[in-house]
Amino acid sequence: MDFWQLTIETTSEGIPLLSDLLERLGVTGFVVNDPADFEEFLEGTQTYWDYVDESLMDLREQTPSLTFYLACNEQGEGQIRAVEEALAQLSAREGDRLGRLSLAKSVVREEDWANNWKQYFRPFPVGEKLYIKPSWEELTAEAEGRTVLEIDPASSFGTGSHHTTQLCLKELETLPLAGTRVLDMGCGSGILGIAAALLGAGQVTAVDIDQNAVFTTGENVEKNNIDPAAFTLLCGDVNRQPTLAEKIGDGYDVVLANIVADVILAMRQRLHDFLRPGGTLIASGIIGERAAEVREGLVATGLILERESVQEDWVALRLRRPA
Repeated sequence: MDFWQLTIETTSEGIPLLSDLLERLGVTGFVVNDPADFEEFLEGTQTYWDYVDESLMDLREQTPSLTFYLACNEQGEGQIRAVEEALAQLSAREGDRLGRLSLAKSVVREEDWANNWKQYFRPFPVGEKLYIKPSWEELTAEAEGRTVLEIDPASSFGTGSHHTTQLCLKELETLPLAGTRVLDMGCGSGILGIAAALLGAGQVTAVDIDQNAVFTTGENVEKNNIDPAAFTLLCGDVNRQPTLAEKIGDGYDVVLANIVADVILAMRQRLHDFLRPGGTLIASGIIGERAAEVREGLVATGLILERESVQEDWVALRLRRPA
C-alpha cells in the first residue's frame, strides 16, 4: 500500500489550531515545522549557537507547516476530503491570518517507506519472557528460552522499541494469560495482542481506527502462526461508533490501551465496561506530566490502581475492576 504525504502551510499562530483540527479528524500523528520554535531555541540556549549546522539554520527561513501521512485507500481519501473541507471553512472564517492553509499532496511508495525503517529495527529482548524480531532477521543467542514474537510494523506504530510498548509488554508477561480473553484497543502493528496470544491467551480482539493498522496486524498474526479463529480484527472509532462497542462486547480478562492520554480519558468508561469484574486494564502511552490526570480519570470509573510503572518519562498504569 502507498501513502499520501500531506503538508499544510500556515503561520506559527495557526499551528495549535491546525493540530487540534487534525486530531478531531482522526489524524493523530503529524510533524510540526515551526521556525519560531527554532528561534526560541537559539535565544534560550547558553551555548555558542553559531556552531549550529547550516542546514539547521535554514529552518529559520521555512514557512510554518504540519506534515502527516494517510494511506492511499478509501479511508485515507475520506480523511483528505474532510481535511480539505475543514481548511476551506477555516480560511473563509480567518482570511489570511493563518497563512495559505494550502494542502500539498505527494505519494510515498510503501517499499521506500519500508526500506527506510528496516535499517533501524534489530532484534531485542523485552522483560523476562519475550524476544522481538523483524521477520528478515535471524535469531540470536539472546532469544534462548524466550517467546519469539516476529513483527513487521510496515507503516503502523509498534516495533516494541518504544518505552510505552515495552512497559505494556513487561506488565503483560506478569499476568496469568492461559485461556484468557484479551482486548487490544489501538492495536497498531498488533504487537501487544500477538504477545498476549503467544503467552497463552485463548482469544484476542484487536481494534484500531486505521484500516492499514488492522491489515498490518492481520499479516503479523499470520507470521506468528496464530490461529486466525482465535484473533478477531475490528476497525473503527469506538467513541463515535456505538455499534463497534457492541461488536467488541465485554467480559474481557485483560484490556490493553497503549494510545495517548487524551484518547484513554475519552474512552475511560468504555475501558472499564469492557472488563469483567476482576479483570485488568493496562493503560500506556502516557507522558509523565499527564499521568496523574489519567490515573484520576480511570479511578473515577471505579477501577482500582494496582501499579504504576515508569520508563524514561513514560508511564503505564495497571488497574483492576473490582470483583
